[in-house]
Formats: sequence, C-alpha cells, structure tokens
Amino acid sequence: MTINLFQTPEYRTLMEEHIEKTIGYLFNKNQEFSLACEIKYINFNPELPSNIKEAFNETVLFVLSGYTYETAKLDTGYFSFEAGFGSENFGSTVTVPLLAIKQLFVGDNPIVLNLAQPMDKEKVSKKSSMEALLGNPENKKLLKKKKL
Repeated sequence: MTINLFQTPEYRTLMEEHIEKTIGYLFNKNQEFSLACEIKYINFNPELPSNIKEAFNETVLFVLSGYTYETAKLDTGYFSFEAGFGSENFGSTVTVPLLAIKQLFVGDNPIVLNLAQPMDKEKVSKKSSMEALLGNPENKKLLKKKKL
C-alpha cells in the first residue's frame, strides 16, 4: 500500500509551520505579499453576497497591500485579514486555514508551494474520552489493576 506523502499528518504539520513562519518573516520585514487559496475552506464574516462569491474560481488570489495588509494577522492555524469585494467594495473579514493557502507570492515570485490539504471537519473523527484513555497501554494496565 502506498501512502500520499503530502497528506500525512507529519507533512501537514511541516507545511503549516512553514507557511506560518514565512508569513511571520514577511510581516517582520514589512513586506506585502499575495496568497492563492482554496475557496471552499475560506470563511467570510460577514458572508459575501452570492453574486460576488459565485464569481470566484476554486482557487482565489488575494493581494495583501495597503489596508488589507495592515489588518492581516496570524492566529494558530489560521490567517485573517479585512478586504473589500466587488464594485461596491463589500467589506468582510477573510479567515483562511493555513493549509488552504496553496501558494505565497512576493511580487511575481512564488515563495511557498503547499501540496497538503486541510483536514475536512467531517473526516476528523473524535474519540470519546474512554477511547482516548484506553488507547494508551499504560492506562489499560491501571484499569485492569483497579478491577481486581
């Protein structure tokens, strides 16, 4: 069985850290940049009007300069900024999971290429607390001793 190396938890962690550190570096150098993101993972608050959102392709390019750059910030696992959309300059805060960022650009130069996909919320299975406890062999030993 072959595995997709670019979708392993280790690679996702590596890419997320790389994207976060690269954006942090660009902020420290006061360097404006652009990012290409997968639209299906992006959250807009408030939600964009349908006529604007429907105009987007699967991947959208955001140019972070001026006010948009000034409002940009990194949070754990996410990048957000404020932007205006459409001819009416509809304002919205854009929140992007770091792994939904497919490319980072400075000018015309791509500086990061990300092949990892964000984890779908539906695919992330949450264990019950008992399953988590029993998943550790040391805990199983403790429970067996208590039953005696």
